[in-house]
Amino acid sequence: MPERPRVLLLCGGPSAEHDVSLASARSLLAATGDRVAWLPRVISRRGHWLDAHDSLSRLTRTTADDRGTTGETGPRLDLAALADVDAVFPLLHGPYGEDGRLQGALEVLGVPYVGSSVLASAVGMDKLAMKALFREAELPQVAYRGVTRHRWGTQREAVDAELDGLGWPAFVKPANLGSSIGIARVADRSERDAAIEEAFTHDRRVIVEAAASGARELEVAVLGLDDPRTSVVGEIHTEAAFYDYAAKYTPGAASLDVPADVPAPVADACRAYARRAFQAIDGAGLARVDLFWQPERDALWVNEINTMPGFTETSMFPRLWAATGLAYPDLALHLIELARTAR
Repeated sequence: MPERPRVLLLCGGPSAEHDVSLASARSLLAATGDRVAWLPRVISRRGHWLDAHDSLSRLTRTTADDRGTTGETGPRLDLAALADVDAVFPLLHGPYGEDGRLQGALEVLGVPYVGSSVLASAVGMDKLAMKALFREAELPQVAYRGVTRHRWGTQREAVDAELDGLGWPAFVKPANLGSSIGIARVADRSERDAAIEEAFTHDRRVIVEAAASGARELEVAVLGLDDPRTSVVGEIHTEAAFYDYAAKYTPGAASLDVPADVPAPVADACRAYARRAFQAIDGAGLARVDLFWQPERDALWVNEINTMPGFTETSMFPRLWAATGLAYPDLALHLIELARTAR
């Protein structure tokens, strides 16, 4: 790899996690600018690639306002931007950038990129497909059921009976979305029905899960290819009913303990499950695996895997690796190197 690799940094995107992506990109540029020849390009909320000038302008502003940028009639895939680069860092969270669609385009063009392949990215975004592979890998999970919009409208009585079997409280989630958007904790059927209707505004498929009441929320970062490494374990603390969007991105709404204060056997089990989860979806590059631990029952469940986690210096993924001995700038360089050797 060249001393200063030329890397196209893609950020923004049309998903609800647009602002999160820009925050990650700003952190990455600030921390590694002298070690990487970054070529940042912002993708607008409408899915158009802004030109280089407007991209830099967008990244130097701290507000979420997209007004004033041009490019809303620009290309949805700028082939010229992909020319003569050593790799692409698709620092996009949620649908479009993290779900395999962009990865498929890069595969067709033969451009190396950071992160998981088309299949692993799609599975990592689709909670129902993810959980099916976790089940195949014999990873412990809370009970859950999937519901389609069609079945919700045509077989309501049967669906209600299935979902009631999960007990209360429960969680309702769109099958494909991130950053806890569209997720609700429900205490009875009326709340659940309203939450399902809301989740259907984000996706035609919804997942309903039994709540892991009283569980502590633990996270492990994974890095590598076929023989991945795992980080120390971290823990999330929040006063909210669950780790929702506001808790994740409002300063002071949540705290992160790195490393987590858990017994060594629990930490070892978390790391082993995280590695198995990564391999179950055939992940590559990076991922963060979220788990629930219920100390009273000594129960540990895998919740989900995120194939492009938040990447600010204060995000859990970089913090976990920093605590494991890999500093933020070195982490970014290592991911670029992995991208060059992954395919």
